[in-house]
Amino acid sequence: MDSVVVFFTRFVLSDDQRRLFEKLAIYCDRYAELIPVSFVLGFYVTLVVSRWWGQYENVPWPDRLAALVGGHVRGADEASRLTRRTLMRYANLSGVLIYRSVSTAVYKRFPTMEHLVQAGLMTSEELRHLEDLPSPHNKFWVPCMWFVSLALRARTEGRINNDVALTAILTELNSLRAKCMKLYGYDWISLPLVYTQVVTVAVYSFFLACLIGRQFLDPAQGYPGHDIDFYLPVFTLLQFFFYVGWLKVAEQLINPFGEDDDDFETNWLVDRNLQVSLLSVDEMYDSLPLVERDMYWNESEPQPPYTAASAEHRKPSFMGSALDISVPKEEMEFQSNLEQIKEHEEANYSTPLIGGLGRLLGVQSPNFPRSSRVSLLRRRPGAPLSRFPLYLQQEGPSPPSQARQPLNQERDPDYAFSNMPLYERPGFYSCPQTPIHCVPPTVPRPRPARRTQSEWDRSCSSLAHPMVGSQKRFVQFNLKSQIFIIYSCYIKQLQREEANCTLKKHFPGSHLLKHVSVFG
Repeated sequence: MDSVVVFFTRFVLSDDQRRLFEKLAIYCDRYAELIPVSFVLGFYVTLVVSRWWGQYENVPWPDRLAALVGGHVRGADEASRLTRRTLMRYANLSGVLIYRSVSTAVYKRFPTMEHLVQAGLMTSEELRHLEDLPSPHNKFWVPCMWFVSLALRARTEGRINNDVALTAILTELNSLRAKCMKLYGYDWISLPLVYTQVVTVAVYSFFLACLIGRQFLDPAQGYPGHDIDFYLPVFTLLQFFFYVGWLKVAEQLINPFGEDDDDFETNWLVDRNLQVSLLSVDEMYDSLPLVERDMYWNESEPQPPYTAASAEHRKPSFMGSALDISVPKEEMEFQSNLEQIKEHEEANYSTPLIGGLGRLLGVQSPNFPRSSRVSLLRRRPGAPLSRFPLYLQQEGPSPPSQARQPLNQERDPDYAFSNMPLYERPGFYSCPQTPIHCVPPTVPRPRPARRTQSEWDRSCSSLAHPMVGSQKRFVQFNLKSQIFIIYSCYIKQLQREEANCTLKKHFPGSHLLKHVSVFG
């Protein structure tokens, strides 16, 4: 087709007609990309392939059911053998009936129910019972009900030893029946015909536009992108082969129960399933070869031999990708000071907002030794040792009689408290962020006075540069210093509010809240 277009445009048309065709080619090439052929065709093929694979996964295989029947329906007499063979014949009959409904190859093999009787898949009495049922629907499920009735009779007669075995057999039968029902549903609900038509029209209209728009034009006319003159657009032909081949694949897979070469071999499935299931419950019943020692009887690690052709494919066992990591010898030693490691971890996660902002602005974030809540709720030096670790009294100069003495590990309890690990201190739960003890102090402490505005201003401006002399002058802060001061004050305020919220959460309605506050 492309050769006809090339011959017609180059040797039949006049110069004016050729210029008009070149404008038409540019127009088709520009607007052919508006057709969403990749999206429409890709979604269609994905849907068709998923349906094809789903139908393959629901092909009924009676092997597991045959193993259960042969293992649980016991007895070597004629009646037991007849029961096992009839059970598996009913299971295969249900599959043949559903294949006749969905596969043209199986329907041509058994066009009527009489052909099933002649083939030995059912008896004349069973056909009479099947036809006497007053139901206009597909009756592939009727042999399954016959299976259930016969299995219950075998349980009553003692050929099935217990109810657990009967339950296992019926469960596997229900699985087989569910697969037959899914095949029936796939055949009943097919892809919408209009979707197939849309995809076909999109693909062929796209390449009809490309047949005109992808032609090589006269380079002398100076059209953009047409600097080389060839007779055959090779890549357009490759694109056509790929897209049309993709569409043909979907058309082949849309019905896998047909008579094409790539469809399922349903007649082979009928023959194979019947033979394997009857062998499993009859000839192989209680059939066992001589049990003897294997050749690796005294070897703890058996190694089957390799041939010369397969020796190169022998590989050592995979132990895991992490075992290939090399760690320096100095980093393999355990760290003894675990408390210091924990404090560093708490410092890293204490102020994530300031840390990120500091990295962005180049400002060094304050080094908090512990997290914000732990810093608030730890016992301050000089406070009386109690089970409540918060220091709730107003800070102020202590009298000389209460002045701090040099710390001594034996006499000073505060020294022992400060050196104690966090998880062993009184009032610190093992759960993070809840370090307040559940028992409130017995004696309420006086409520400290709130900090005045001047004291608050002095605390907020403590990070500012000191004034030189008594002269008043303006201090020029850059942007980074101002943001650092604002966020430092903001973090202090958040710490105080967190402590109050924690007290209210753990002691609702307590008289302690009327006299105690951590503000100020």
